[in-house]
Amino acid sequence: MKYSVEEVLEYVIEEDVKFIRLAFCDVFGTIKNKSIMPGELMRAFKYGIAIDASAIRGFGGEVYSDLFLHPDPDTLALLPWRPEHGRVVQMICTVTYPDGTVFENDARTLLKTAVARAESEGFHFSFGAEMEFYLFELDENGAPTRTPHDHAGYMDIAPLDKGENVRRDICLTLERMEIMPESSHHEEGPGQNEIDFRYSDPLSAADNAVTFTRVVRSIAFRNGLYADFSPKPLADEPGNGMHINISVKSDSGEDMTDHMIAGILNRVPAMTIFLNPTEDSYKRFGANKAPRYVTWSSENRSQLIRIPAAYEQFKRVELRSPDPGTNPYLAYTLLIYACLHGLERNEELPPATNINLFRADEETVKGLTMLPATREEAAKAARESEFIRTHLPQSMIETYCE
Repeated sequence: MKYSVEEVLEYVIEEDVKFIRLAFCDVFGTIKNKSIMPGELMRAFKYGIAIDASAIRGFGGEVYSDLFLHPDPDTLALLPWRPEHGRVVQMICTVTYPDGTVFENDARTLLKTAVARAESEGFHFSFGAEMEFYLFELDENGAPTRTPHDHAGYMDIAPLDKGENVRRDICLTLERMEIMPESSHHEEGPGQNEIDFRYSDPLSAADNAVTFTRVVRSIAFRNGLYADFSPKPLADEPGNGMHINISVKSDSGEDMTDHMIAGILNRVPAMTIFLNPTEDSYKRFGANKAPRYVTWSSENRSQLIRIPAAYEQFKRVELRSPDPGTNPYLAYTLLIYACLHGLERNEELPPATNINLFRADEETVKGLTMLPATREEAAKAARESEFIRTHLPQSMIETYCE
């Protein structure tokens, strides 16, 4: 549901809201917030609420460190796990300088700009994420351990799957927040789970993805567990992926999927540092359904891009390299621009690689382009990319490539 400023003010009174969380993300996509009381809400809408940005990654140093949060009323969401009396709500914010100029490293604004560019050219994007995470036990002091919550396997059921009730609580909580989960199941790793989202417009999809991590961690903690979204929590077990499903419709009605895929394939090495920002991100590649090569195919989970079996409006392209460490606002921004380059230039799609790349020998894969094998390689590819320099602020590029 979309809200106006007036409707938000009425909601706060009628629903006994006592705390408003003004949420935003640092450049790496970690959700942050500042809480205000209802009496400050009108000021927040009119002028914004100041924050000290000096301690936030990618937001600058101690000099000229004041930035302002401006809540987006469309993003109003109740936090259902908080008390029923004296309720808590969240709104996601735009970040600006004191003079009202949008902060250049506000990734949400970068995504808005990309969406506007696409729509001005007659292209309408939708995204959906498949998010994986591990559930670990807590020790007697409430600190996370590396003991998995269960030892179930792929799509097992209870009692082997002990995460079933946790996933249920997460999905019901998301539904109360008007975020629509599509499905959930136990993944391959011990204590590993996956929840998939219904596709939506890019901004809503990114808002939902960052809110999702907050919900999962909160519900897990209420169940005496720790939710770990890191790309490789256990060295000898499958890593966590964030598979991104993309679809695009054109005003002309023409199917341009081939050009869209080509646009991504031609630019994904340069984008990788933003899709896989940590050292451990690169330990996933090449095993347990995580790709290593810049290839595509239909219904083939050893590829970077696959086209899943689906019908009509559910047809989509799935990018399999990102992990949950990605900032979804940045990921979706870059993917929109990569697709637009492919669409605008009618870039040709190479032949499909219809083999199992996890079992292929060296001769078979010789000549295939590889994804960056380390964070250093990925940073180098980003620094040298005109595509990245065109669409991201230099300060953000340097923050990622440090």
